[in-house]
Amino acid sequence: MAKDAVPYLIPLFLISGGLFYFHAFILSSCVLGLAIFVAFFFRDPERNIPAELGIIVSPADGRVVRISPEKDGKIRMSIFLSIFNVHINRAPIGGVVKSVDYRHGKFKVAFDAAASLENEQNLITISDGKTEIVFSQIAGILARRIVCWCKPGDQLERGQRIGLIKFGSRVDLLFPPGVVFSVQIGDRVRGGSSVLGRMNS
Repeated sequence: MAKDAVPYLIPLFLISGGLFYFHAFILSSCVLGLAIFVAFFFRDPERNIPAELGIIVSPADGRVVRISPEKDGKIRMSIFLSIFNVHINRAPIGGVVKSVDYRHGKFKVAFDAAASLENEQNLITISDGKTEIVFSQIAGILARRIVCWCKPGDQLERGQRIGLIKFGSRVDLLFPPGVVFSVQIGDRVRGGSSVLGRMNS
C-alpha cells in the first residue's frame, strides 16, 4: 500500500472507532467500509518488469483509449484509469528525468480527449540518451491530486515507481517516431509490466 494512504486511513479508522464506542454501529461500519476502499485504492502490488532492450512499458494500469499522431510527428497514447485500477505510476523507460512541468487546468472527465490538453497535469520528460518520452499525469473530474516522486536530474529504472494520481485519472505518453506498438485501442495494460511498444532499430 502506498504511504499516501496514511493521511486518509488514520482519521477514518479513528472516526469508525469513535462511532463504534458510542454504539453507532451502522455508521461505524460505513466509515470502516470507506477506509477499506481507500486502502484498496492505494494498493501498490509488485510487478515483474521486462528486461528486453528498447522496449517501453506502461506507466499505469488502465485501458488504452487513444493512439494518434501529433502535428510534430510524435504519437500520443492515452490510458484511462478507473477508480478500481492501481494508481501507482511507473517510469516507461529507464533514463534521466530531463524536466517536470506542472500545469494548472480544468478537471474534465479523464476519458474526454480534451483532457489531454485542458486538464491539470504534470509532464515528466525522461531520456535514456537515445529515446525521449514525455509522460503526463492528468487529473480528472475526481482526481484532484497529482503526486510526483521524481525531480529533474533523477536517474530512473524502467518500471520504477514515480508517483500516483488520486481517485480516477488519465495518463498520456508522447512517443518519438519509429515506435512499433504492441497494443491497440481498447487493450488493458498493467503499469510496469505491459509492453506498449519497441523502438524500431
